[in-house]
Amino acid sequence: MKKISAIMFNLLIGVILATVTGGGPLAAVGIGGALSLIPKPSTNILPMAIQVEIWEKDIVEGLWADNAFLNFAYNADQYVLQGKVVHIPQAGAPANTVVNRTELPAAVTQRADVDVTYAIDEITSDPILIPNADTIELSYNKRTSVTEQMRKNMYEVSALNMLYRWGPDKAERILRTSGDAVTAHLPSATGNRKSFKLVDVKKAQTQMNKDNVPSADRYLMVDAEMYDQLTNDMTANQNRDFLAAYDEKNGILGRIYGFNVIMRAQVLRYTNAGTPAKKQWTGNGAATDNAAALAWQKQSVERALGDVKFFENIGDPTFYGDIYSALIRLGGRIRRDDAKGVLAIVQDSVA
Repeated sequence: MKKISAIMFNLLIGVILATVTGGGPLAAVGIGGALSLIPKPSTNILPMAIQVEIWEKDIVEGLWADNAFLNFAYNADQYVLQGKVVHIPQAGAPANTVVNRTELPAAVTQRADVDVTYAIDEITSDPILIPNADTIELSYNKRTSVTEQMRKNMYEVSALNMLYRWGPDKAERILRTSGDAVTAHLPSATGNRKSFKLVDVKKAQTQMNKDNVPSADRYLMVDAEMYDQLTNDMTANQNRDFLAAYDEKNGILGRIYGFNVIMRAQVLRYTNAGTPAKKQWTGNGAATDNAAALAWQKQSVERALGDVKFFENIGDPTFYGDIYSALIRLGGRIRRDDAKGVLAIVQDSVA
């Protein structure tokens, strides 16, 4: 019935136009027929889908921009297989070298090469729903707001997980703070801890020098409280020299005892055991938790980026709206078995 009414309406318009232009009945029919062929706009307009490839690219770029310290590590991206596993062929011990050899024939040895293989971590966001009403009634673009917040949360979790992977757990790779008593600042921690002092950074420098770690590209990451304790321990001249190395682009606040200092809200946390054990930030806090700074040399740690995916389901009929989620596969490790080139400076408790 609607189609017949539309045809009759188009013919009426055709008669009017034909009369105005001086055309006859055939012209009226022709004009009406032509109007019937013009497609009508759809009344069922769906929201435009996100350009998934562009969003995936933005996720990667934002990850590096928000966490510049990830660039201060060996890049193992080329060794990622199928976006999930890192596989690195690694040379074994080199042949022995002798000066003025006296025993002949020389012993023949064979280099035993090994493969380093590890799965990289999968970081995923919870799927989030934007109800259809929100896309129509709200005065701001809720989809943009939601996806931006999703990315920021994933960046933070990815960064903390990488720092956990880089955190050493060998006793000889852990130093303790030595300053005056200060109140514990981790969320669940209670009591007092020894503050972070310049002498603690000096000890880290000495240890790396003894381990024959390259002096270039050394980094020290501290949380906000430990950074405040460190800078309060500086003289005016030390603070001036420290700030001379300020590099906003790379997140470097200064340089002390050969370390480029970086600060973020959270870095590492350890237990208060005889040999402190590192803890994931996703786990529950404890009263005995200790904050820790991380010192490393660029070639002593690595990171590997695998798959980055952005998912969308526009107009889901069971949730009456649009659903979005994302996935990042990002892994890392301490490169040497003896963990040389990496140190954790863990708060010491005060009895």
